[in-house]
Amino acid sequence: MSIGPIDDAPAAAAWLEGLLDVEKRPDLPYARLGLAPIRQLLARLGDPQRDLSVIHIAGSKGKGSTALFAESLLRAAGQRVGTFTSPHLERWTERFRIDGEEVPGPDLAAAVRRLRPEVEALRAEDPSQAPSFFDATTAAALWLFREARVDRVVLEVGLGGRLDSTNVVLPAVACITTIELEHTDKLGDTLEQIAGEKAGILKPGVPAVIGILPEPARRVVEARARELAAPLAWLGGDFQCEVLAADTSGLRLVLRDGPLELEAQVPVLGAHQAANAALALACVRRAGVSDAVLAAAAPRGLAAVRLPGRAELLSRAPWILIDAAHTGASARALARVIERLPRRHAHLVLSISAGKDLGAILDALLPGADEVTVTRAEPTRSQDPAAIAAAVRRAAPGLALRVVPNPHLALRAAAEALAPDHLLCATGSVYLAGIARGVLGGNR
Repeated sequence: MSIGPIDDAPAAAAWLEGLLDVEKRPDLPYARLGLAPIRQLLARLGDPQRDLSVIHIAGSKGKGSTALFAESLLRAAGQRVGTFTSPHLERWTERFRIDGEEVPGPDLAAAVRRLRPEVEALRAEDPSQAPSFFDATTAAALWLFREARVDRVVLEVGLGGRLDSTNVVLPAVACITTIELEHTDKLGDTLEQIAGEKAGILKPGVPAVIGILPEPARRVVEARARELAAPLAWLGGDFQCEVLAADTSGLRLVLRDGPLELEAQVPVLGAHQAANAALALACVRRAGVSDAVLAAAAPRGLAAVRLPGRAELLSRAPWILIDAAHTGASARALARVIERLPRRHAHLVLSISAGKDLGAILDALLPGADEVTVTRAEPTRSQDPAAIAAAVRRAAPGLALRVVPNPHLALRAAAEALAPDHLLCATGSVYLAGIARGVLGGNR
């Protein structure tokens, strides 16, 4: 791979993007996502993961939100936090956060300069086992966090769990937020198979925090935990959340976990986020932050949380909402948010990622729509807009529909047609949410 000096974030991104990204290769089996390449890479970096106290978060949905809640809680508790999430919305540096801020471009470039010779040496030794794109980004995050000497790391799983690059860590706490049918081409086509992949992040004797799961998935997770003697804490049983109020200013919650009970105002839309806040609090508590500290710090941390691209309201007159909903359950949660927003006309801009349940997403979102524009946010990872449009026509024959393959043009055209009492919602994938933040003003 020919590339010039790596001295800033764009150069680092260019080198990383040149690596084999297994998620972009449908011809490669999921087994290619094995852990041997990243283990070899980390060994050459001095195994930075061994020096880190990690909260490791997997799940079909909610894992990114739970990670950001955990980050905010830990920071409010006075701890230095490294957070690794994926994918990014607008900038590469979003994936790597220290103390709530994106890692500066020169620091990311330094990490990639450290990785590059090791990756290239491993590729020369055995091209079939060269570290992948996600191996390299995960290793860069772990190296950055060790160099920064953070107190805690919040690590979001990329895909599945068992064979995900992040699964090289021995965490302080493991978390599985939800399990539903997703990535069926790689993880399996039953809840039990997918649960087996997610449960792959459980470790011997390590406490685990688990969300509300379908019964078939719950049985798989429980069986795996018994094998490993890993204590489980379940949402709805061992800890609870209650939504006292939900409106366009956010949520008012009561969270309970053992003797800890607290009330908090959370500036996010969607009652479904209450579960993610509760999961994060349970993780932080089991990672060793005391109840006395959390009682004072958690309300501050929850009040300070920001969730870009997750039912993110960019404007109120007109309503402009972006959301990375890409599963049936997350689309249903988004539909409930939309129902609460008073408007005369609702325009959806949709791009659906490959491998997602198109029917479930449309079933959730179309009843609340007056108009739909279908686009394609990512050339290789998004479904064909014509196929999505055909599905929309079958599901809602009378709905106003257009296809605009270019996502920037689709979003601009939709925004230009808005009246003050209209709603525009861009959703269906992380990729579209990221583009929408830039086009529609997500940095305001």
